[in-house]
Amino acid sequence: MTLRFRCLVLLTASLVLSLPAVAQKYSNEFLTFGVGARAHGMGTAVVAGQNDVYAGAWNPAGLAGLPAERGLEIGAMHAEWFGGVGNYDFLGVTMPLSSNNQRIGVSLIRFGIDQIPNTLSLYEADGTINYDNVTEFSAADYAFLGTYSRAFIRGKGVLRVGGNVKVIHRNIGEFASSWGFGLDLGAQYQRNDWTFALLGRDISTTFNAWSFSFSEEERQVLEITDNAIPINSVETTTPTLILGVARSFTITEQIGLTAELDLIATTDGKRNTLVSADPVSLDPAFGVEADYGDFVFLRAGVSQLQRIRDFDNQEAINSRPSLGLGLKVGQLFVDYAYTDLGDNEGRSTYSHIVSLRLGISPKK
Repeated sequence: MTLRFRCLVLLTASLVLSLPAVAQKYSNEFLTFGVGARAHGMGTAVVAGQNDVYAGAWNPAGLAGLPAERGLEIGAMHAEWFGGVGNYDFLGVTMPLSSNNQRIGVSLIRFGIDQIPNTLSLYEADGTINYDNVTEFSAADYAFLGTYSRAFIRGKGVLRVGGNVKVIHRNIGEFASSWGFGLDLGAQYQRNDWTFALLGRDISTTFNAWSFSFSEEERQVLEITDNAIPINSVETTTPTLILGVARSFTITEQIGLTAELDLIATTDGKRNTLVSADPVSLDPAFGVEADYGDFVFLRAGVSQLQRIRDFDNQEAINSRPSLGLGLKVGQLFVDYAYTDLGDNEGRSTYSHIVSLRLGISPKK
């Protein structure tokens, strides 16, 4: 079974099995892939330490950690998942408000699988195969995030709070589409070299209303091939809570080090994670970043620890390792990450991720 077909089956199954008002495991999972090569290079452990335009997708409170004098910041990312089958893109912008310590941001995320063959019309009425009837369609998920963040001085510490309003649109060719809405709330507290963070993703429970459209001929094909015909339904995404703690170290005058540990608690049922339970499962992520003169950055991380069994029924821990590199030239940041998506069947699923950040400071 090809990887492309497996991805398509997984995506289609998530729709066909959708039932009204029932929470779906891995619902809107494309939003958990993560944006920005810096984050992926650190094993996605950045809920406490992400303070740039990508913070809108990780922890909205982090936007307020970007100083007002940095002005406007633009970020863009492109990545190819699953050996090039899926394309993952991000575009975001953030700017300070006139009031001190406040920022707003907007972000657009797209995950798409293109050139999927539509074989519903492969057979003619007399049973013969006509490959000229095969067309192509795309399955794409979109998310628009509107972010607000503000910082408060609290004694020797800084408290940052923020929130996202999410609008989600998903479609599978002309067959199905949905619209969804949700909220994220986050906080970061920084004191000296320590930063603590709390994120509530989909804290409102995100709802996706699905509608399906099949012609009479397509319905007949689905029935003949023993496929269920999906009906209009509502898919819900239950909240995810993330705790993060980061610590920065000064090694020398030129060398610094930052380490972060995140603990991700999902509430959609038992998952194959390091601590697996129903309905809450816990998944840790850890990352480190070393910098030289705030110019060159080296990163490494590990996440998605899973228990697997081999042919001898021996249990082992599988993980998703990652490496990253960053370069800062003036107000331009170029980041690269190399990470594994975690295929256990011997195929290479390592992906290259490149992202950019550009700051545009106001004229003094």
